[in-house]
Amino acid sequence: MPSGHHSTDRGETIVALASGAGRAGVAVVRLSGPASLETAQRLFHVKQSLALTPRHATLRPLYAPGNGAFVDEALVIVMPGPNSFTGEDVVELQIHGGAANVEAMLTACIETGLCRVAGPGEFTRRAFENGRLDLTQAEGLADLIDAETEGQRAQALRLLQGEAGNRFEAWRERLIEAMAALEAATVFPDESDVPEQIARRSLEPLERLQTEIEAALSDWERNRSVREGFRIAILGKPNAGKSSLLNQLAGREAAIVSPIAGTTRDVVEVRMVLGGFPVWVADTAGLREAVDQIEAEGVRRALDRAQSADLRIWLLDATDEAETPDKVSRETSFADGDLVVWNKTDLTAGRMTDDATFAISAETGDGIPALLSTLEQEVVRKLSSSEAPIVTRARHQSLTTQALDHLRSARRAFQDGLGPELVGEDVRMAARALGQVTGKVDVEDLLDRSREGEPHTYSSAQEAFQSLLADLA
Repeated sequence: MPSGHHSTDRGETIVALASGAGRAGVAVVRLSGPASLETAQRLFHVKQSLALTPRHATLRPLYAPGNGAFVDEALVIVMPGPNSFTGEDVVELQIHGGAANVEAMLTACIETGLCRVAGPGEFTRRAFENGRLDLTQAEGLADLIDAETEGQRAQALRLLQGEAGNRFEAWRERLIEAMAALEAATVFPDESDVPEQIARRSLEPLERLQTEIEAALSDWERNRSVREGFRIAILGKPNAGKSSLLNQLAGREAAIVSPIAGTTRDVVEVRMVLGGFPVWVADTAGLREAVDQIEAEGVRRALDRAQSADLRIWLLDATDEAETPDKVSRETSFADGDLVVWNKTDLTAGRMTDDATFAISAETGDGIPALLSTLEQEVVRKLSSSEAPIVTRARHQSLTTQALDHLRSARRAFQDGLGPELVGEDVRMAARALGQVTGKVDVEDLLDRSREGEPHTYSSAQEAFQSLLADLA
């Protein structure tokens, strides 16, 4: 079990509905723990032979252990540990999926006195504690369950398959190797310039590792957008037709449309799926000098959304001869990558100034298909990647940034002529941060110490020293 993750109920058997809640043809009730098989056996008729083959589905009638009442007929599958999802003995009961039937089966299991109801996420937690999943894989499983689009599903699957965890662990192993070399340099302080050579040799892979981590962090925003949604903000002056455009894109009446300027006071969001990715399109308050405090707050929120958006649409009124993107707001302005859309072209000939502009009518729908097509292309271009998703959550981003900061500090310490002990401390902290991402933080790996605080041992460092001497020769 990884250090820092202790369970006080390792000997207990747990039970819960493993399939989705609600009405269904089939539901799966899962037991996990040392008494899983015995619990299932208690549900069989007293004269019935158990005779279950591991990993084979067997059809059995199940009875309440108290009064012997028939509960349901189930497919029973036994999966002995450690080769199961949780790493423990697991029994799954595939029963009819009515809510009352599921409740009756759970009650029957509890009445055996051999198990208790599982807590939220407890099956996954046990899988982590038993080494069946690391933390990134557990997060990938949660993301896969929550996935609503193909892009989210693909990213979650890659996490669940261990692509991110393997990368973090490989980085951590390289840091541990560097630490061993730095510790070796401290063992032979009187060997002329050998310690400095060893320390310098240990820093070469750290420089490459720093570059790799920086590249992974640069993908953080893209990966987060796949999980949480790509954000598009519609900006413009009052009465430009922003709410009408939002309704056209959503295909429904999501925002109130009115000729009264300042009708939209808050950010109104609509969720869409474009190119297999989740997208949030936001209608914002008209950008102008506010006439009251409520409108001023709406303008402030509009500007905040403009700042955080992945893509901005500037909606301009084609009937206003004087309107240009740079005149919409004094607080924010058109930037590279923004889209300019001229609305109300049903009332005018339209104003197309370059290839980056669109002429539409939010009233009639003219031009909306072309705009949607472009938005989809932009979303796919910005979110698609053949690279493995590494940093996908705020937790990953925070810990990976910590590791990067320690790597940079280690390089500065070496350049400033500080000893290998101080350089090694930063490397150790970097390795610890990366280990926390996957949940694999072993004191022995990081400090090269025996258990229970025994004296420092240098066997691995000496081996690394001999190897490095051969390389230097």
